[in-house]
Amino acid sequence: MPRPWNVFVEGDNLDVLSRLGAGSVDLITIDPPYNTGNGFAYTDRWGRHEAWLAMMRPRLVAAREVLRETGAIFVSIDDHEVAHLRLLMDEVYGERNFLAQVVVNLNPKGRQLGGGFATSHEYLLVYARDAAQCVLDATTTETVDPADFPLTADDGRRYRHLPLRNTNKKFNPATARTLHFAVHGDPASGRVSTAPFTGSVEVLPVFGDGSPAVWRWSRPRIDERPGDLVCRVVAGRLGERVDVFQKDWLSPDRRKKLRTIWLAEEIGSTDTAVAELKALVGQVFESPKPTGLTRRILQTMPDDVTVLDFFAGSGTTGHAVALANAEDGGRRTCLSVNSAEPTRPGSHAHRAGLLTVADITRARLRAVAETVGGGFREATRAPGWDA
Repeated sequence: MPRPWNVFVEGDNLDVLSRLGAGSVDLITIDPPYNTGNGFAYTDRWGRHEAWLAMMRPRLVAAREVLRETGAIFVSIDDHEVAHLRLLMDEVYGERNFLAQVVVNLNPKGRQLGGGFATSHEYLLVYARDAAQCVLDATTTETVDPADFPLTADDGRRYRHLPLRNTNKKFNPATARTLHFAVHGDPASGRVSTAPFTGSVEVLPVFGDGSPAVWRWSRPRIDERPGDLVCRVVAGRLGERVDVFQKDWLSPDRRKKLRTIWLAEEIGSTDTAVAELKALVGQVFESPKPTGLTRRILQTMPDDVTVLDFFAGSGTTGHAVALANAEDGGRRTCLSVNSAEPTRPGSHAHRAGLLTVADITRARLRAVAETVGGGFREATRAPGWDA
């Protein structure tokens, strides 16, 4: 039998982590309780930074042990603890393994209650188990804008011109001397070659101030791809000059680096998260995360990763894993862990018969299996994935 997409364990997450095999997880994404004084899903037992960090430290240490050398961890956090958590993550995972601090715009309108500013964001702290081996790919096809490619070739393909010259002054004839050489181009026809031809002029790479520069391509690469280059006259700081440009093509699989600000219009908001949960099991959790946020995290990793969420909350991570698999045919699996902490008497969850936070997670993942597919299994203990 294939492993179900979603497995759930009810229990103390530190105990569960201690029972998982070392290096058994590719990706960890967690949304731990914050020091906000909000006691709906998690009682705010940790009134001070020190006590909150004392709660988090052993869990992050244990999480590092179960994470593969190629893996990464994403931790959601808000302004109350982000500075302290960043230092703790540096301590546990190492500063060299820090990958990003992402600003997540979950509330575009901003929180209007209380004084001060209308906070509209939280954070994601991203660390690798070992940055040198991590397989995380921080690029996406989703943010590629066709408008950035304003030119159209005869065959209909869109492209833009990029200077063939390396614009980074760290790369110059002293540091990359093999890339400082003359090419030959004809601004009338656009033709570029490493050898002279009728009508061509010699072109050397220079910076805007006229100082020597280097090309981004070697001679052999220019000879291999002359059709991807064009010679033009440009207006520079010192007057007109002849320069060479690369035709940078827009392709269906074109990717672009993810920015470190993720907008609600891209990944969803708290409002869309509430609607997603309500459609499955009702309005039973105060501040769930949108599945779009987790799906963007999943997109940075291969489509067969083993995912762990040991602060599973309403079950967003498991839901996102199922949606991602259903969309792209991936083979991701998710282990969600949550405690039997009571829900507040009189709350929507309690009135719906969901007496613990674990009941909420369980109900959502069962509903996901019924509506999206992939199966669901509950384990009573977790010595490994086959518990």
